[in-house]
Amino acid sequence: MNIHEYQAKEIIKKFGIKVPAGAVAESVEEAAAAAAHLGGSRWMVKAQIHAGGRGKAGGVRSADSIGEVKALAAEWLGKILVTHQTGAAGKRVRKILVEQRCDIDQEFYVGIGLDRSTGRVTFVASREGGVEIEAFVKMASPGIVTAAVDPAAGFSGFIGRRLAYGIGIGDDQLKEAVRLFQGLYDLYLGYDCTLAEINPLARTPRGDLIALDAKLNFDDNALFRHPDMEAYRDLADESLEAAAAATYGLTYIGLDGNIGCLVNGAGLAMATLDIIKLHGGQPANFLDAGGRATRETITQALKIILGEKRVSAVLINIFAGILRCDIIAEGVVEAARCMAIKVPIVVRLEGAHAESGRKILESSGLAIIAANDLADAAEKVVQAANRNL
Repeated sequence: MNIHEYQAKEIIKKFGIKVPAGAVAESVEEAAAAAAHLGGSRWMVKAQIHAGGRGKAGGVRSADSIGEVKALAAEWLGKILVTHQTGAAGKRVRKILVEQRCDIDQEFYVGIGLDRSTGRVTFVASREGGVEIEAFVKMASPGIVTAAVDPAAGFSGFIGRRLAYGIGIGDDQLKEAVRLFQGLYDLYLGYDCTLAEINPLARTPRGDLIALDAKLNFDDNALFRHPDMEAYRDLADESLEAAAAATYGLTYIGLDGNIGCLVNGAGLAMATLDIIKLHGGQPANFLDAGGRATRETITQALKIILGEKRVSAVLINIFAGILRCDIIAEGVVEAARCMAIKVPIVVRLEGAHAESGRKILESSGLAIIAANDLADAAEKVVQAANRNL
């Protein structure tokens, strides 16, 4: 799950990390009122969308008067912002963040993620931050420092000092830097993040370390442990399909192809996408129904897939364990009764109650194409999709 910058800053403040004073606005009047309430004569105005690259796309600008704040709000709110991460379609700006502008001596970068090669939570820090951080990282500069955290030992002051000294934070800000790294680590683990990032982390002329921007991503599978996080979800900034899927506990990611996929289990779903590609097809989505799906959620999953106009065939690939094949079959039949299915559906059922599931589909009267195995299913759905273009 992604959240907006202003929401990420609300969270990191709880862990002792300093952020600029700011307020979120959804109208020109609210933006002007926010700037007046914050005071001063210089502000940063930032478009709030679930995508990076806002600065390069013109979605982060400075303002030297309340009139300029109003002008930027009028320019952005309700409009589409296109960045290198949104694709050509862009994302609609519904909120903006107005912040006091900080004087900056130096910008840094710090982030935490899981290094899958070592299986450890790992810090990445850089003595340069801001919009060019990707290029700086690709240069493999010696100004980049990494530090893995042993899960048994946890974070230590040694790791914090190593990171601080490695990116050029000296003795004057050392204690504050170590506290910041500790706070970011505690946040990452405590909220089951997949990414916790501050870019840029600014050092001011007074010696303060302030997070000028923050990005937090959360593991959807762990959200049951954090019911308070549901309030941070902005369904308006997600695709209609992803929002609908989240409502029913489904994992959905839209892709560019024309073959819809309904699969149980993330690993099997990835394998399904791969084998469709191997047989010359293009998947339209990743949809994991999970192990606790019901007839209703399967029905809704199929509705979401068939709601995509570009879908010319659907592959339902189920290897049942906890999730039974007869439940899948009942969901497919119910979806067919609720909506006119005009595209071919290929079904591969294996595992628990597979035979019962096949009988339900056979007796339904639906034009289901049965598959013997995964390779057979991929071949048949690619052929069906090509015929239906």
